[in-house]
Amino acid sequence: MQQPVTVPPVPERVRTLAATAAPTHVSLPGAARPAWCARGGVDHAGRPVLLVGPGDPLHGARDEPVVTVDLVASRSLGGVELPRGLLKVQGWAQAVPERELRATAVAIADRCPDEALFEVLEGADGPRLLRVDVGQVIYLTGPESGVLDAEEYLGAAPDPLAAAAESMVRHVNGAHRDRLAAALGPLLDLPADDLWLWELDRFGATVRSGLDDPTLIRLPWPAPAADAGSLEQALHCLLCHR
Repeated sequence: MQQPVTVPPVPERVRTLAATAAPTHVSLPGAARPAWCARGGVDHAGRPVLLVGPGDPLHGARDEPVVTVDLVASRSLGGVELPRGLLKVQGWAQAVPERELRATAVAIADRCPDEALFEVLEGADGPRLLRVDVGQVIYLTGPESGVLDAEEYLGAAPDPLAAAAESMVRHVNGAHRDRLAAALGPLLDLPADDLWLWELDRFGATVRSGLDDPTLIRLPWPAPAADAGSLEQALHCLLCHR
């Protein structure tokens, strides 16, 4: 008998994290220079896009240098930003083609707003947009870690319900933690005053207890949610559990 899927496939999980992540550092493998702070975002294909200004070591790059970009996906719980996953994307930094600059800037600004993004469109010697032609992705998500090659990573897609799920997570953590605690605290034998909804996807939910030394509990759905409505219904049943 085939076992039901209780967690997203790893490539989907990593692509979902990347879609909400922001670059924090970039480095040149093998170079003596330490990693430096990065600006930018991730495009719809899952490729990191770096916003590099004059003086940045990559600003004058023309020969597609090999880079490693650190991406961090985080969640705010009680005003504290906590990492959900760290991705190290290794690949080749390439200039975004001129015909794609505006669309890329708009896509990045939607997630990681930065006034300098639109200075890129003015050309001259101002900021540039470089995207990373992915070679491999090293991922660390809680207790799980591993490596995806470019085909695995780029061939996957984020959870199709990710946008709706993130909205529901924010709503529950902002307005209904009392319901979460009443429904799951006794069931999970965890402190009811310190429960948060940590992850939500079409295969289930993950509840977090504690901020500094957390316990994570995975609660799969009986069947994967097919759309935002069924995901909301599954979450409602979870919150109403007695």
